Amino acid sequence: MVTGETGDGRGPGWCGGFGRLWSAAVLSAFGDGLRTSALPLLAASLTDRPFLIASVTACGYLPWILFGLLGGALADRVDQRRALWAVDAVRGALLACFAVAVAFGHASIGLLLALAFTLTMLQTLFDNAATALLPALVGPGALGAANARLLTGQRLASGLLGGPVLPLLLTAGAAAPFAADAATFLGAAALVASLRLRQPERAPRPAGSTLRREIADGLRTLGRDRLLRALCTATALCNVGMGALVATLVVLVTDGLHAGSTGYAAATVAYTLGSLAGGPSAGWIAGRLGRMRAVLLAGTVQIAALVVMGTVRSLTALTAALAVFGLMGMVWNVSTTTLIQQRSPAGLLGRVSSAYRTLAVAGAPLGALLGGAAATAWGPGGPALLTAAFFVLSVAALIPGRRLDVPVVGPDAATVAAPAAD
Repeated sequence: MVTGETGDGRGPGWCGGFGRLWSAAVLSAFGDGLRTSALPLLAASLTDRPFLIASVTACGYLPWILFGLLGGALADRVDQRRALWAVDAVRGALLACFAVAVAFGHASIGLLLALAFTLTMLQTLFDNAATALLPALVGPGALGAANARLLTGQRLASGLLGGPVLPLLLTAGAAAPFAADAATFLGAAALVASLRLRQPERAPRPAGSTLRREIADGLRTLGRDRLLRALCTATALCNVGMGALVATLVVLVTDGLHAGSTGYAAATVAYTLGSLAGGPSAGWIAGRLGRMRAVLLAGTVQIAALVVMGTVRSLTALTAALAVFGLMGMVWNVSTTTLIQQRSPAGLLGRVSSAYRTLAVAGAPLGALLGGAAATAWGPGGPALLTAAFFVLSVAALIPGRRLDVPVVGPDAATVAAPAAD
């Protein structure tokens, strides 16, 4: 397989393995955009109880807290390519069955909750395996560009394409978005299955090794690396704030600015457009500052944007602040993902990635509750200012690792899968 990657900082080639992985990720993200928009609508048509409707979204967080570490350990044990296409095939089959149930009027809130929980549980294995597989497809110098292209493509597909297509599909019936999502999963599975990689030579696991010990190894590796530890702490604090902001953004737009649903749509589109601009910007900023300083810059600029959101009562100011916030959020995500891949031992990358993700996402539900309390106590702008405070703590947590901007643990050549020639 010819991937066209280089070790000098240039981007990965589109032909070959990376192009197929990118296409699979974007196709799947398009389906995800359809499903995540359609599920709340379907839930609202089945019940008028807000708690049950919100529980469908909550099921997108809970499996990461319960199974995220296990997913990372499994990702390091199995053939990552096979894990990716197998998980997508299972998810496609589940959604196809669910679409049939919806079409014949057998959908229920219980079935929605079970579907959302199961899909996210499978995603814990998929996401960690994908993170661990990428370094086998592109050279070390192309990791940053590869992550930027993947994240930008996924945001474009889910944020700008999936949402507008949903109303068109709904004209064909409530089951249509889920049938389309099933098709995207199956198409993505076929693309990943077509990848040709030489099998990595995995070091045999020590006698008596268990999943619990392997998970502990990943946590210890994360904890011992000062830069990764700082990034994880900072991201966890950010996600508490993000939980507060996301849960109450509609309150800020509709009650604080009296902009209605049109204003809310404008705010979310501005955030998405900013994120898309952040993909190409991430490499340029990291090339001049280094990845760790790029993360510091992103967090600092986001604090300023949050202060504008919380204090300036103008829809124009809010959309501009959200665009900047989204741009710097993408710079943050690209840089942190690349640093995790660069600094983790290849045989531990799935576990380190899962430990990072699980610890980082755990605070989001708490943040949502804090956001509701802040809006009640301080008004619609309160949650944005609360989020700014958490971002200040996040930037402070990054300072100890600001000088550790080079990989200290390179992939072991004996454990990284090398691309095979087509």
